[in-house]
Amino acid sequence: MKLIARILAWLVAIVVVIAIGAVGWLYLNPPEEFRVANAYSAKIICSSVFVSGRKAEEVLADELQAPGHWLLKYVSIAKGEDAVTAKLFGFLAAESAVYRPGLGCASAPNGDLDAVRAVAFKTPPVIPPVSDFEWPLGDTVSRSADPRAEALLADPKLIGPGARALVVVKDGRIVAEAYAPGFNAETPLLGWSMTKTVTGALAAIRMQDGALSWDKAKLFPDWTDDRAKITVAELMAMTSGLSLNESYGDVDDVTRMLFLEPDQAKFVRDKPLEAKPGEKFEYTTGTAVLLARAVQDTFADRETALAYPRQALFAPIGMRSAIFETDETGTFSGGSLLYATARDWARFGLLLANGGDWNGEQILPVDYIERAGRASALSGGRYTEALTWKSGTGEQTAEQTGLPADAFWALGHDGQSIAMVPSAGLVVVRMGLTPSKLNYDPAPLTKALLDATMEPLPEPEPEPAQP
Repeated sequence: MKLIARILAWLVAIVVVIAIGAVGWLYLNPPEEFRVANAYSAKIICSSVFVSGRKAEEVLADELQAPGHWLLKYVSIAKGEDAVTAKLFGFLAAESAVYRPGLGCASAPNGDLDAVRAVAFKTPPVIPPVSDFEWPLGDTVSRSADPRAEALLADPKLIGPGARALVVVKDGRIVAEAYAPGFNAETPLLGWSMTKTVTGALAAIRMQDGALSWDKAKLFPDWTDDRAKITVAELMAMTSGLSLNESYGDVDDVTRMLFLEPDQAKFVRDKPLEAKPGEKFEYTTGTAVLLARAVQDTFADRETALAYPRQALFAPIGMRSAIFETDETGTFSGGSLLYATARDWARFGLLLANGGDWNGEQILPVDYIERAGRASALSGGRYTEALTWKSGTGEQTAEQTGLPADAFWALGHDGQSIAMVPSAGLVVVRMGLTPSKLNYDPAPLTKALLDATMEPLPEPEPEPAQP
């Protein structure tokens, strides 16, 4: 019996040593999947707290669990004065994100929080005060709403699960809006891939400045092979030919770029070609990051480049809330990380629907607007030539959705969308937390609003004369 006891004791000791060794190895060499889980958690919570003004615990329970990945159930967070750190099981694979005024939060994949802090405005941009002018020139929404549109925004099936903010613009004014509990007209919300459309608009404005052109190639000095043939037009149309994996798996090119790479643009620049530029459509977030970098490289200094989105686009159309986030090196995360209120996203949609004109000023060049509304043949008619979609789901053409042929979209992960129907004077913004596995399509909502608001509201009946 003593021998058996000794053997059992030795076995237990061996198991304990192996377990300690395994934990130690995981601590020193955490798998990339662990790092992505923590970096995603830190970044989303950092922006939700410091940009959107939400509670960290609420975001941890909602946003972080929406993807359904088992690891995210075991993430714990610590919030500092300007940063959030996330760990698995309280000690594994720590990753942090840091907040900078005017630039939101950025991940620190190599643990250098001071490098992230160094990408900051010397003087944060001055945000104009709230204006009493009527929306969209100001912030007052006082005109009577359209009860037909309001009724549709109360339909759970049409607005879909997880809807947080909805704004309907008809003929230049807000006719209906709705917000979920905990959200309101002042809550900046992440547009995810709607950011790509903003990046395209900024590139177009830079073309209008004369600093870029559609056919400009040789975009980066380290492209000395056939990648030097890639043009701005091909980045805009998602036909660069670069080999980028956007499968949204645990660790693919897009998750690695966003959460494990301090220099997102360099990560994409280093990718080889899988097709000749201009010959294959491939929707990738990295393409928009490269375009953002190309825009920034037209400026002599980083401060001017960082100020450009606000100076050229956000301020002229009154997008006071817009926060365009960067990576650790200061490159705008042009494929996914822009926050703005639903009303400000609606301003951007209205600018596009109005052909780039804002109160008589041509903010966006006409040739860009034409390309943003024109389907790309290589995409099978689903995408346009300028970082917008021709469908509400990415699968159907405008005609298949029942919308007019001139309808086009900005679309983002988890159910973000801006539908623009220029011929009907209609813009519909829908923000939410609606994972793609729920198969929500914003096109039926847009079609219902189009049909409901096609005719002007009837004039109110005159009150009977007093005897």
